[in-house]
Amino acid sequence: MEREEILKFIESEKIKFIRLQITDINGLLKNVEIPWDELRNSFEKGTMFDGSSIEGFVRIEESDMYLKPDPSTFTIYPWTDKGYKSARLICDVYNSNGTPFEGDPRYRLKLALDNLKKNGFSAYVGPEPEFFLLPKDPQTNKPILEFLDNGGYFDLLPIDQGEETRKDIVLALEEMGINVEASHHEVAPSQHEIDFTYDEALKTTDNIQTFKLVVKTIALLKGLHATFMPKPFFGINGSGMHTHLSLFRDGENTFYDPKKPFEVSDTLKFFVGGVLKHIKAITAIANPTINSFKRLVPGYEAPVNIAWSQSNRSALIRVPASRGNGTRIEVRSPDPTANPYLLLATLFAAGLEGVKNNIEPPKAVSANIYHMTPEERDKVGIEQLPSNLKEAIDELKKDNLMKEVLGEHIFNKYIELKEREWKEYSINVTNWEINKYLWIM
Repeated sequence: MEREEILKFIESEKIKFIRLQITDINGLLKNVEIPWDELRNSFEKGTMFDGSSIEGFVRIEESDMYLKPDPSTFTIYPWTDKGYKSARLICDVYNSNGTPFEGDPRYRLKLALDNLKKNGFSAYVGPEPEFFLLPKDPQTNKPILEFLDNGGYFDLLPIDQGEETRKDIVLALEEMGINVEASHHEVAPSQHEIDFTYDEALKTTDNIQTFKLVVKTIALLKGLHATFMPKPFFGINGSGMHTHLSLFRDGENTFYDPKKPFEVSDTLKFFVGGVLKHIKAITAIANPTINSFKRLVPGYEAPVNIAWSQSNRSALIRVPASRGNGTRIEVRSPDPTANPYLLLATLFAAGLEGVKNNIEPPKAVSANIYHMTPEERDKVGIEQLPSNLKEAIDELKKDNLMKEVLGEHIFNKYIELKEREWKEYSINVTNWEINKYLWIM
């Protein structure tokens, strides 16, 4: 809908409140609520807010900033129909002088997509975010680190709280205009996945943020806690966000070439070459928390080896079997704590560099990399991802393309935040240390 259509719809539907949403540098949703009759002014002039109070935005002396709603993101919250309705709009962030804010993650993705467009491409994305549903203590209302079920991949469980919650999440997503393709139990107990339609990159990225909000809200209404923490439990699979990417030109998928081996185009191969060239630095964005690297370990289906393959799930990047307009690559390292705007900006920028410069990827690996010895991996030139957040940030610091894509503001702020996080972690005394050393040392 256009602006005037939205304003008329809001009045006719008696929608009382509008939530204006943005995403901070850490990928967390923030919002301000305005009465419905203030929306016209917000469309025309923007809604002022204090940018110094948002993580990674601006200093206090530069704090006056504006939210400008994107009409294409209008949707009604399906859980707010008890006497009143609320709707939401995702916003772009502007400086007080009317220019786009360089540190807005959504703006960084827009710039990356504009660069693709200048080179004749349009970008499409399909994410697979996973999450855990946990019980809550009825007295403290805090999550309990226990399983709701003992199910596994694709299990058809008895109808239980987790299964019912997942169904309600799907219904809410559909009501908000997000087309769900599949939902199922994942490999680990209490772990779930809901996949939505492969679509244009900016729209899909907005949908990832909406998805996270819906999952957490519906779980809360069901008396549960939903977490996208990559590895809440030791000894079982963690939660990833496998990310499917493709480039189109004039309505045709440029990753598909029926005349090439495996029907995979040179564009796809060069795109993979670019991503693999920068993947160590991208890891700081794709896996942005201390806990992210507890998932990226051998033995739990998470990729740790820098390689690509035709369909081989042990590789970091694989090419699923679908061909024609369904031809795509699947980047398997990201997890759902990643800021999706920054993640896709960096992935597409790295891929485009590969396409423009004909960067050949290493030879595709068909063997199960998980079963290869270190010597066998070295022989075919398979390196490994950074093993912790500090290593990933050190790689990010060295990557000039990532600095350009993220912009100086986000690049410097992000490194500052993550180095602080690493320092806090490094000096913290953990339960593991207490259990390991207290009684024997």
